[in-house]
Amino acid sequence: MSFFSRFKPAARILLRGEPKRNRRNPIPAITAEEVAEAKAFFPRDKFFIFGHARSGTTLLMRLARLHPEVHCNYQAHFFTRRPLLKSLVNTPEAEEWLTRKSNRWNQGRDLSPLVLRSVADFIMERDALREGKSIVGDKSPSSTIHGQAVCDMYAVYPDAKLINIVRDGRDVLISERFRNFVEESKFLTSEDRRIIAALKVDSAPFADGSRSIFTETFIRRVAADWVKDLTETEDEGRRLFGGRYFDLRYEDLLTQPFDEMSKLWNFLGVKGIDPALDKTLRDEMSSNPDEEWQSKRNEDIASFLPKGQAGNWRRLFSEKDKAVFKETAGNMLVKWKYEKDMNW
Repeated sequence: MSFFSRFKPAARILLRGEPKRNRRNPIPAITAEEVAEAKAFFPRDKFFIFGHARSGTTLLMRLARLHPEVHCNYQAHFFTRRPLLKSLVNTPEAEEWLTRKSNRWNQGRDLSPLVLRSVADFIMERDALREGKSIVGDKSPSSTIHGQAVCDMYAVYPDAKLINIVRDGRDVLISERFRNFVEESKFLTSEDRRIIAALKVDSAPFADGSRSIFTETFIRRVAADWVKDLTETEDEGRRLFGGRYFDLRYEDLLTQPFDEMSKLWNFLGVKGIDPALDKTLRDEMSSNPDEEWQSKRNEDIASFLPKGQAGNWRRLFSEKDKAVFKETAGNMLVKWKYEKDMNW
């Protein structure tokens, strides 16, 4: 290669900078050394509450932070809803900046994982500091990203703890349906709107399963997502986090809140659990902010369904609803011990 042929590209880079790439390389996972460095600045233990939408993540958050050592807030969606935390650095331009050889702060390594960790750490610890709490977490439900959310969390927080709350998929289906009805979702079909209109005129046939509140398409879509979410979140959670993964059922939380929360708080590493928290938990559970909000939003529809209860599906499912759900998600009900077999 002649001197001039070598000189031209070098001169071009000198004048115009490095050529732009259309895609960035994968964001590297944080290293153990970088975790230790981050914890020197942000020392509080972290946890994240995952769960399919309408599965009780909000209630669990409200109860978790009743402990004097634990703070939890919600809907940061660092890993569970796009654009996600990683969008902060997920461009070729960000990669070029954070890996640039002339950037002596990066010590020859992509700074992206440290940027992501620092942002999330500051957001959570800022709140925890105000509350005087030593353990802090975020609750953000997921209905679309599933196992990838767990992998993305692990890439930034391999030292954190993952909590997964599970609810009977049939009640998830009902809760999701009424949320869409109350909020008059833009995704409602013409058939959905006919069901809403009929429900407002005469709710009696819908209240005992004589007439379905669902379309078959809706049941299959939500049930399939529920199965996929539960499968991937548990599989990836156990694979990646091992003993730092914890799951519980929403229904058990309703029937024995102190026992379930004691298990969770011990999992988080609290120093002690005051028995007086039993009453505090039950007092907190006596209110339902979501139900109050829905009533204000659309009382005609919201009043039809008692919120937060287990087993609403028993009176609202038609025989066809049962058959469709059983076909799509029956095995998952058995796995999580909501049913002993398929004969329900």
